[in-house]
Amino acid sequence: MNLTVKNGSFYYNKSTPIFSDINFSVDSGDILAILGPNGAGKTTMLRCITGMLKWRSGQSLLDDEPIHTMPMRKLWSKMAYVPQAKSVTSAYTVLETVLLGRSSHMNVFSAPKAEDIEKAQYALDLLGISHLSDKKCSAISGGELQMVLIARALASEPQVLILDEPESNLDFKNQLVVLNAMTKLSSCGMTCVFNTHYPAHALQRANKSLILSRGGEYVFGSTASVITEENIRKAFGVEAVIGEIETSGNILQNVIPLKIAHGETENADDRTKRSIATVTIIANSNNMADKINGLLHEYGSLMVGRMGMPYRECGLYLINITLDGTKEKILELSQKLNILPDVSVKTTFAKGDFDKVGRGDILE
Repeated sequence: MNLTVKNGSFYYNKSTPIFSDINFSVDSGDILAILGPNGAGKTTMLRCITGMLKWRSGQSLLDDEPIHTMPMRKLWSKMAYVPQAKSVTSAYTVLETVLLGRSSHMNVFSAPKAEDIEKAQYALDLLGISHLSDKKCSAISGGELQMVLIARALASEPQVLILDEPESNLDFKNQLVVLNAMTKLSSCGMTCVFNTHYPAHALQRANKSLILSRGGEYVFGSTASVITEENIRKAFGVEAVIGEIETSGNILQNVIPLKIAHGETENADDRTKRSIATVTIIANSNNMADKINGLLHEYGSLMVGRMGMPYRECGLYLINITLDGTKEKILELSQKLNILPDVSVKTTFAKGDFDKVGRGDILE
């Protein structure tokens, strides 16, 4: 399902717009991360997307149908929204709360059927909180409540899942549980949109990103092109470095803030320079073969060489490719490959300045 925002603008005070003329689009299987400093309007953006707040101008559309004209029951059968968890005094148990997510699939006065209970239980299992089923929501922690609200949204079987800071109040383990769930759901075709204070989570999970700045400016595009040191400096007012952490299976990108930025700094980024790199891809199964091949075809103009072979004894497929292009485009491809489930990726750049060197000179 396609979710599009066209010319979206919103303000509480006309003289100080929160954002103006925002345009972006995400499709089935996309994960969109929305980032920005406090006060930039991330939660307001989600509430406008879902129709909870009315755009001052512009509109949100699901498969080209304006959200504001859709009947509520139809809208919430296609879309689910998870707010930031607040303390509650609900007398409902966790299972009863998650079953509320099935309301768009049930008649107003009907009792939950076996299928509804099964869907609710699946959502609890996916997030690893089945042991909380019989507890009152008023008797669980804020982090546990956040997981319950996500499970309630998943129980509705939405095609578009929108989450407002889903990692809030969660420890490291449960942050990974939520991120893994989003990755799994997107691989099954669900569209996921989430606000986050963690640029590293965007780099490691999202294929598209949107950075909001105070005053209404924004940057939208592929995550690798949006989450850059320069864009972080402009939006957050922080000098940061995007580094790489090598694990046994992947090279992961991380964002480390260094200091508060003061004034303009010279952009020393070499992302637009010509680079030569090799990328090693290990896929745990053939399930991702079409997506891998689709990405390699999309970036075929960078390809110098490719070699692939199945390792049937272990059920693995190994691919090595050599790329010649800008560092920005190579990193973009690497990031898109890296967020695929059950795929390990490592990218190695050759040392040297290749801007004035021809391909023939390299081969000689």
